[in-house]
Amino acid sequence: MKLTEKTKRKLRNVLASLLVVCIGPLCERVRNVSGASNPDAFAGKDIVCAIDLDNVVNGAETGFNYEILESFAKDNRCEVRIITSKKGENYLDSLREGKIDIVVKSIKDSIAENGEIMVSRELGGRSVWAMSGNNTKGLRQVNSWICHYSESEEYNTVCRKFFRTYNPYKLSEAGIKSGTLSPYDNLIRQYASSLGWDWKMLAAVVYQESKFNMSVRSPRGATGLMQVMPGTGRYYGVEDLTDPEQNLKAGTAHLKRLQEIFKKEGIKGQELINFTLAAYNAGEGRIFDCRNFAESKNIDNMNWDKVVQIIPLMREDSILEEKSVKLGKFQGYETIAYVDSVMSIYDAFCKIHPAS
Repeated sequence: MKLTEKTKRKLRNVLASLLVVCIGPLCERVRNVSGASNPDAFAGKDIVCAIDLDNVVNGAETGFNYEILESFAKDNRCEVRIITSKKGENYLDSLREGKIDIVVKSIKDSIAENGEIMVSRELGGRSVWAMSGNNTKGLRQVNSWICHYSESEEYNTVCRKFFRTYNPYKLSEAGIKSGTLSPYDNLIRQYASSLGWDWKMLAAVVYQESKFNMSVRSPRGATGLMQVMPGTGRYYGVEDLTDPEQNLKAGTAHLKRLQEIFKKEGIKGQELINFTLAAYNAGEGRIFDCRNFAESKNIDNMNWDKVVQIIPLMREDSILEEKSVKLGKFQGYETIAYVDSVMSIYDAFCKIHPAS
């Protein structure tokens, strides 16, 4: 049957309408996945996010949300500054005052208050992102992004990365082999190369310092994966010690400086690592006191185990009269245990991950 021109036009219009109906939702889904469904909510903006979680034990939640927030910023074309919680800070007040855009809280916390604060969809059944009640557009975009991101392989990878055990003793005793030692293997490999170390040795230092908890802080203010003091961080040009990469940068730069000091003394091989580790724990001044005192007693001060033998004498009042000792009495218990512990963790990591 021959169609008239009028009929052809009608058919073309019907087909065009069908294409809009069918393709429109698909396009909308693509925009949601990329985080671009509401480009005015975050695109081109600087947002401040606080991770306020109670995870003193292992820090997995903090590391998990830190990485998720970075992915969110990338997909939604915005810059993000991430703050990890400090004791005594009320981040929900900062959220109400507009000083912070997102606060990550445990799903167990009750934080919705008379519409002043809204919470996002759950992330992994563990946490939610709290936002101001005035930012409904932003919350819709966050929920849309979480919905689609949580279905991605990238999300599954992040979950596997953070929510598993990394205890070296449990894994090695169970005879488990793994190609992964921590959530931060790639960064640890990168920075270990600057030291000339087996990366598993640096991983052992990080585990000893923080058990891979990026949010841990000591009473003295040491922060992050390598427990770097703020002054030490500033010395190496690092301000944000809660950032895993920046923390590793500062920590390994400090290890490298200490290693160079002992290398100039002629110390080599495993002994160079031993003295570097001891100085990382106690400070190079204390370790030079130990070495100088050992030398004054005709003890081999190039060998860490030999130096350890004279440390009990440094706990005595008589050490205050020794001209070779500049910093006074030194208990040394913690430092001796520190070096032993790092080496024990390293041995366990070598069993878990025999390959280089």
